[in-house]
Amino acid sequence: MQSYHSLSAEVYQLDKPIGSSFGDVEYYAARLQGGQGRILEPAVGTGRILIPLLQQGFAVQGFDPSAAMLDICQQNLKTSGFESSVVFNGQLENFHAQQPYQAIIIPTGSFLLLDQDDKAVLALQNCYQALEVGGRLIFDVFFQHQFKQGESKVKTYKTPQNELISLTMTSSEIDYVEQVTTTHHRYDKWNIAGECIESELEVFKLKWFGLAELKRLLQQVGFSEISMSSDYQYLAAPHNHSEIISIEACKR
Repeated sequence: MQSYHSLSAEVYQLDKPIGSSFGDVEYYAARLQGGQGRILEPAVGTGRILIPLLQQGFAVQGFDPSAAMLDICQQNLKTSGFESSVVFNGQLENFHAQQPYQAIIIPTGSFLLLDQDDKAVLALQNCYQALEVGGRLIFDVFFQHQFKQGESKVKTYKTPQNELISLTMTSSEIDYVEQVTTTHHRYDKWNIAGECIESELEVFKLKWFGLAELKRLLQQVGFSEISMSSDYQYLAAPHNHSEIISIEACKR
């Protein structure tokens, strides 16, 4: 992976701790309500959504390709009183389920990390194969309204050990042909004496999709009953200024 190494994962945990929500935790819990089957969250990250769902009684498992994110997720699971074995290492492009799932969820735009068309198609095919008949895939995408090539921003985060992590984000490239943006992240950790004790560089690529394009891909894979919802309001029509678009598709 070119992203989500140790400092990146640490910042994610500081910035988006368990219990924080952008409306996504509540939305996914509502959409999954009434189901009794197994649920899978690929790209589970630190467990920000998985753990609240477990706390509400859902039978959720998850995987992530980032070892650093999984380490934090497993620690969060133990702290919350759950078995760390509910998460494992895996990738959307090549996972195969041993038993079918009733639902697969990919919140907060993690699907856009699949930065090539063939990866996205493989992921959708794998999700389709992993679902039981009648099962649903629910995932989020977003438009990249705010991307401005050449722009840099800096954020800082204080750790429980009173260290400081600075994150410099530079919007480096936008490829309109491949529909991919590239942002370069530099993480620096500073001790209380003001010395830099660790640094990390990250190449962060995101692919965007047109909604009609996504619908065609889902249909080609075999999904039906495809719906789209804007900003965590179920069936609210997407528009040019939507921050998040949630897509739901069914295996029949």
